[in-house]
Formats: sequence, C-alpha cells, structure tokens
Amino acid sequence: MDPYLFQAGNTPVLVSMPHVGTGLPASFIDRLNLPARSLPDTDWHVDRLYDFLPDMGIGVLQATLSRSVIDLNRPPDDEPLYRHTTTGLCPTTLFNGEPLYQAGQEPDAAERADRLEQYWRPYHQRLDSEMTRLHRQHGIAVLLDTHSINSVIPRLFDGRLPDFNLGTYDGRSAAPELVQRLLDVLQNAASFASVLDGRFKGGYITRHYGQPSAGWHAVQLELAQCGYMDEAPPFSYDECRATPMKRHLRRFIQTLLAWSQAQAIRRSA
Repeated sequence: MDPYLFQAGNTPVLVSMPHVGTGLPASFIDRLNLPARSLPDTDWHVDRLYDFLPDMGIGVLQATLSRSVIDLNRPPDDEPLYRHTTTGLCPTTLFNGEPLYQAGQEPDAAERADRLEQYWRPYHQRLDSEMTRLHRQHGIAVLLDTHSINSVIPRLFDGRLPDFNLGTYDGRSAAPELVQRLLDVLQNAASFASVLDGRFKGGYITRHYGQPSAGWHAVQLELAQCGYMDEAPPFSYDECRATPMKRHLRRFIQTLLAWSQAQAIRRSA
C-alpha cells in the first residue's frame, strides 16, 4: 500500500494531512481490540473540509494509512513531544487510554522498525523534497499541517477543546506576521472559539519543518470535530455544521496563500 497520495501545486504553500488515512496492512485489523477497529482517532473528513485546495493551486500530501499503524506526526526516535499524556510513533493505546491491540499482539521492536522504513520515511521524504522544491522555486515554502480531534478527551485535555487550535511551536515555526494574520482570521470567525499554542502547539511536522530563518514556515491547525461531524461512530460528516467551518477555513487558507505569495514576490524583486 502506498503510504501517501500527493498532488503538486504551483504556489509556495503545501498542505499536509498525516492522520486522515484509514488503510490497514493485511491481517492488521485482526490484531486490534473491537473499539479500535472503527479507527476512532482518525482525523475524519479533513480532506473533505479542504477539498478546495487544488483549485487554489496548493499542493496536498495526504496519508493513506491509519495512524494506528504509524503516526507520521511523531519523531522517528519516538521521543515525547509533550510532557503530558500523548501517543507514540506506533501507538498501543487509543486517545481514551483503551488498549489498541489484543493481548500479546502489540508490535515488537523489529515490526516498529519496519513500519518506520516502509511508511514513515516515504511520507517525510516526499514532504522534505516538496518543501525544498517550493523554496527553490519561490524563495519561500509554507506548510500547513492539518488535523482534527474529538472535542472532549479527558485523558488528553480538560474540558471542551476550542474549535480552532493554531500551533506554531510557541512562535518558533513561522514568521510572527503570518501567525498574527492567521490568528486574526480565526478570532474573527463568528460563533467559533480559537486559541494560539494551547493544548496543541504543533507536532513533529510543524516543529521539524518550521525553520523561519531558512525561509521554511510551518503552522498546525487542529479542529474540534464537533464543529463539522458526529463524534461517535460511524463518524458522519454533517453538512450543516461543516459549511460555516469550511467557509472560515477557506479564509484561513486565502490569508496563508496571500502572505506566502507576497513574500515570494518580494524575494524575486
């Protein structure tokens, strides 16, 4: 199974979707506990929310495999990104703490290493090569790492998550001007709550590829799933709720793109 789908764009912007995949290797599902087989920790319908990206000339890199197999937003050495509870490179629990695998079916060290080589590295090789190409062509490369999550997960965070969670690794992954413009869009989104560098500051992708001094900028946007879908199986997309959220996401992307193109023009002058 190809670990990703990729569609190149003609702008300085690239969008990564590392957790939308639902694919599983052969026989993998037989090793999972029943609650895990519905893949509840998937970033459901994120690709549908951003389906307008190709029409704007924005490249998209989209995972095909489930994060239950490999988490593409974790470092290859599996070092924790946060001091509080999180999941690892090859998760063994769901977000709610339930075991992912049946007893004795957890991956051993050899299987983990194999998943890293087969699935993690190809995704990041493509991500790195595309960011390099964009920077070479435009003088700047801007990455948006897109995510969503159930709005209430007591094991991971208190209370209800804000609708829009913008992560910039505490300001280290992108230019302050860009971050402020994006935050303004989110804060002006009527009836939606937003936060900057709250519970979700950006995972490995944002932290690794966000190098503003080198002309590589990266931000993460985590969405509360209650804003556009049903958060219980079968995790159905809700058009009525999704329409206003999608409208604000389009404005967010337009702002990201406008800033990126202005920077590219300035560098070519």
